[in-house]
Amino acid sequence: MLEKIDALLVEVENFSSTNKDEIEQFRIQYSGKKGILNDIFSKFKEVPNEQKKEFGQKINTLKQAVEAKLEGLKSATTSSILFEKDDLTKPGFPSELGTRHPINLVKNRIIEIFRSIGFAVADGPEIEDDWHNFTALNLPEYHPARDMQDTFFIETNPDLLLRTHTSSVQIRYMEENEPPMRILSPGRVFRNEAISSRSHCIFHQIEGLYIDQNVSFADLKQTIQFFTTELFGKSKIRLRPSYFPFTEPSAEVDVYWGLNSETDYRITKGTGWLEIMGCGMVDPAVLTNVNIDPDKYSGYAFGMGIERITMLLYQINDIRMFYENDKRMLEQFKSL
Repeated sequence: MLEKIDALLVEVENFSSTNKDEIEQFRIQYSGKKGILNDIFSKFKEVPNEQKKEFGQKINTLKQAVEAKLEGLKSATTSSILFEKDDLTKPGFPSELGTRHPINLVKNRIIEIFRSIGFAVADGPEIEDDWHNFTALNLPEYHPARDMQDTFFIETNPDLLLRTHTSSVQIRYMEENEPPMRILSPGRVFRNEAISSRSHCIFHQIEGLYIDQNVSFADLKQTIQFFTTELFGKSKIRLRPSYFPFTEPSAEVDVYWGLNSETDYRITKGTGWLEIMGCGMVDPAVLTNVNIDPDKYSGYAFGMGIERITMLLYQINDIRMFYENDKRMLEQFKSL
């Protein structure tokens, strides 16, 4: 038996082929379930005790030789196929580089500006309940202001919905933290609106909240002026009285963009002014809903749509372009 193993070792060492079928046949012959190695191992118990050590060493040597031969044949065959198929000295195929989406570029810029004055970023779920999306924000059931936000409901008992604003993140944050707090809540929101060049059923918001003692409307205006100057340069703003259930007093913020192009006329409706955000002092009822004492603390909140500001900055005249994944449009932002 030992002489047979020696002969098999010589046979293994001498075997050579570049034919896949022949190599596979060699593998089956030696390593298959009914192959030579399994047959020899099954006869180990018949070997006299004084020869078992030498016999075991010979079997392992044969097994290792078979494995090494198969590995060598596999590598040689693969290299041969590669050289047959292509010239490895040719330049590789160019890899296309991606780019950040324009909405992300603007979102990150806004976050960077507010972080410079102490705002932190908070996040929350896109699927919300009625309390965090409406009721805690001073929008109880049957409140007429709910009609301003045509909602995608997932369930009605209990009420589960796709959030209509990121104000719900502010409610969750105030429930879990104590003042002072200064946060931004960026994210995707959903409203059942007709899709056009100026509106979409999916868009992105970034909202801010500052709660502390002795916070005033003057603090809010100064913050907004700082933000618009940092983002747009020397910008003129105006605050128009408005109504939001969760702030009182409330205002719309317009920035004067000018009328220098056809796009400017279109997105500002020929006025040169464009509304970029809503803001106001947090209603005491909202503070009470999240167990913050309105007699001790006050604060302001603001919110803006990222798409509208992106359209302004990059002169994009159709909001639908952000969601069409047209590479011709997106590749323009590679250098930013």
